Amino acid sequence: MSEKKITDIQREYKDTELDALPSFIEEYISDGRPGVSKIIGQAQKRMEKLRVERERIERLKEYERKYWDKFDFIGGIDEVGRGPLAGPVVTACVILPKDCDILYINDSKKLTAAKRDELYEEIMSKAISVGIGAASEQRIDEINILQATYEAMRQAISECSVEPQVLLNDAVTIPSVTIPQVPIIKGDAKSITIGAASIIAKVTRDRMMVEYDSIYPEYHFANNKGYGSQEHIEALKKYGPCPIHRRSFIGNFV
Repeated sequence: MSEKKITDIQREYKDTELDALPSFIEEYISDGRPGVSKIIGQAQKRMEKLRVERERIERLKEYERKYWDKFDFIGGIDEVGRGPLAGPVVTACVILPKDCDILYINDSKKLTAAKRDELYEEIMSKAISVGIGAASEQRIDEINILQATYEAMRQAISECSVEPQVLLNDAVTIPSVTIPQVPIIKGDAKSITIGAASIIAKVTRDRMMVEYDSIYPEYHFANNKGYGSQEHIEALKKYGPCPIHRRSFIGNFV
């Protein structure tokens, strides 16, 4: 029986990394004290959640596996910001290694801001290459949001330090791109590389809008990220548009 205090074991459990949980459980599973049994139960639940998450991530690699036998560099592409009244549309192209071990990648809209920030750092650290593109509100007004999105996607591809050999895109086929493309409906929730791109694009754009908030605080861009929230629309009606508003999007409000 362990001579350690239960409070010490609880502290040890909180400090235990996920991959070390099996050893932790093995060490204390025969302890016998109710308090330790409770901790072991918590550890086992974490292990089960980890198993389920790893299985989900393996399923997210289904599209990538179709091409990894032939290609080393599969790019996932996604965009963020087609719908807002203000700010740019931002895109990302992400190439992940075949042995990618990043967990919790998903459609960025399904993740908390804190989780997106955490995953952003991990993706940027572990990806083979990340390219980011953006089209300004002026460009959106000039050529329309769809063409501006395509332009930003082409920029993201060109910004990659390693050129993708095939592209997995979230729903679209990008004009004027010679690399083979595979459009996947709701791809950010079905492909690990598209999901990673959605996170990079989302965090990049959100950080830009927080910076814009310090310049134009009356529109509350840090909160609404340029989308048409009630407070944003009320500010737009009260103050009129600022330089980053999309004139082609705000006709109903000014």
